[in-house]
Amino acid sequence: MPEASRQSAPGAPQPGVPGTPQPGAPGTTPRSVPASTPRRSGAVLATTLVALFLVPFTLTGASVALSDIARQLDVGLSDTQWVVNAYSATFAAFMLVTGSWADRFGARRVFAAGVALFAACGLLAATAGNIWLLDAARLLAGIGAAATTTGASAVLAGAFTGRSRARVFGLFGTTIGVGLAFGPTVASQLVDGFGWRAAFALPGLVGAVCLLGVPLLPRPSAPRATARQDDPAGAICFTVGLLALVFTLVEGPLLGWTSPLVWASAAITVAALALFVRCERTAARPLLDLRHVGTGRFAALCLAVAAVVGLFAPLLTYLPTYFTRAVGMTPSTAGWAMLALTAPVLVLPLLCGYLVRWIPARMQVVASLVLVAAGAAWMATGASLLPALLVAGCGVAIAQGLLDGQAVDAVPVEHAGAASGAFNTAKLTAETVGIAAVGAVLAQTTRGTLTGPGLADGLHSVLWCFAALCLASAAAIAALLRRPRANTTDLGSDRHREAVHEPA
Repeated sequence: MPEASRQSAPGAPQPGVPGTPQPGAPGTTPRSVPASTPRRSGAVLATTLVALFLVPFTLTGASVALSDIARQLDVGLSDTQWVVNAYSATFAAFMLVTGSWADRFGARRVFAAGVALFAACGLLAATAGNIWLLDAARLLAGIGAAATTTGASAVLAGAFTGRSRARVFGLFGTTIGVGLAFGPTVASQLVDGFGWRAAFALPGLVGAVCLLGVPLLPRPSAPRATARQDDPAGAICFTVGLLALVFTLVEGPLLGWTSPLVWASAAITVAALALFVRCERTAARPLLDLRHVGTGRFAALCLAVAAVVGLFAPLLTYLPTYFTRAVGMTPSTAGWAMLALTAPVLVLPLLCGYLVRWIPARMQVVASLVLVAAGAAWMATGASLLPALLVAGCGVAIAQGLLDGQAVDAVPVEHAGAASGAFNTAKLTAETVGIAAVGAVLAQTTRGTLTGPGLADGLHSVLWCFAALCLASAAAIAALLRRPRANTTDLGSDRHREAVHEPA
């Protein structure tokens, strides 16, 4: 997920937040009427940020409820993987699409539609009587979450200008970080006190309340005749490819890797993603502009963020199950234990922004990857789990605070929008694929039960793999970011220092 917080120069784009407006990026609505009074501004902020908080909260919070869902709906724990995977897959797959919808149909409409769909699906999930209905509700909720995120970003971009916009998007990132960090902890209290349905009912009810604030959001001041055109072929190919990949990873251990259905899904994945790349290279106005972001520096940064979030997201998803099934914790205790991993995300990103005055960003990025690798390897030994989680959490937090800005600075400023879109797509895709892939490994090692000795063995194997990937990424970053490019700016530069220290 995006970094917890980071200030930037007044009016500057906020790289790293999915849906955050960038030059030329979808989902920006510069023709909206700014919120002109403090009261109106407060209403706009409250409506959008509360709705935004629910998006990561529901992703990480649902993982705490999986054991209770499996028991009450009388299904295997492996069957409950779609409760998380369906949501994360459609959320990632529809981010680019809903960004273009915000341009075409208006930010307020897309935001309202997203929140309404999200809230309705949350309430539907809370009342589901079988796993199929629950999974379907989560699948649609992911689409609502994508529209909520891109719509909220575009609404805020149109409602605020200058220094106010910079501060608002600092709050935007912080809100996502808080929802991500406290999702497991808050959801665990709900599950312990009221049952698993409360973990879906509460976000649904809060989302419904957020709809009351939609009339207060600014309207576009004029029709946008030049709104970005859709790239339907690219949208369809990306969505189909990502969903087919997740299906392959989730169902492979259950149906068997030699199953014709699994092979067909894998073939669809390859074909759809290959067609997506072709569409984006040839489309006049692609959803994801790939032409200017193929540098070695940028590719290394994408690898780094994939390694970090590819570990972080699965840990948020499956550690609560590990704590309750293998360690014997209650859901409530498991939720509190997760704070060792998530709490640093609330503090360190902002601190790292200030430290670039003395410690170059590239050194901090390398250190973050080494910390993540060390924490993963420490966890893989099975000893002192909570300190190991804290080490890994610190590494993730540092990376979240710096990688996004480094990615945008790796390309010329006129292509910052394309770089941000590609980087955030890589991040969200890595989260989705990471959750599905780790779930597949755990399902394979536990024979579909997600319990017993195989759960710890599978988790430890995954952790060793991620430790190696993070170390390889650290070596690549150290080599490729050793010297800033002439036409870009390192985060430790004067320009960025001024941005970081802009008065709040």
